Amino acid sequence: MSVVEQYARAHMVTDTDVQVLEERGAVPVVLRYDPDLDPRSVRIGLPGPHEWTFSRTLLEQGLRAPAGDGDVRVWPCGRVQVVVEFHSAQGTAVVQFESKTLIRFLRRTYQVATPVAG
Repeated sequence: MSVVEQYARAHMVTDTDVQVLEERGAVPVVLRYDPDLDPRSVRIGLPGPHEWTFSRTLLEQGLRAPAGDGDVRVWPCGRVQVVVEFHSAQGTAVVQFESKTLIRFLRRTYQVATPVAG
């Protein structure tokens, strides 16, 4: 199976990392899905060494309603945005995505994970 890797831009709403805060505005992120590594998980790479792995189902549920209660929480924000909140010992990062970016990424993960009958 193929790895899905999608580059996107997201807005950092808050972060304890001063360097990221100084960028103010859209920052580059990488959305990854490797079905051979773990077909139930997705990864989001933030600027620097920050990469989060969590359930693909959590990301999908968070597009429609608040989801998550641990280190990663996802919820819709208005009609066209989604907020993803990451918690760690270093602090909290809150990242705002356009919904269509995450929907496109999730569609691609399901296309890769589902064998095509032919």
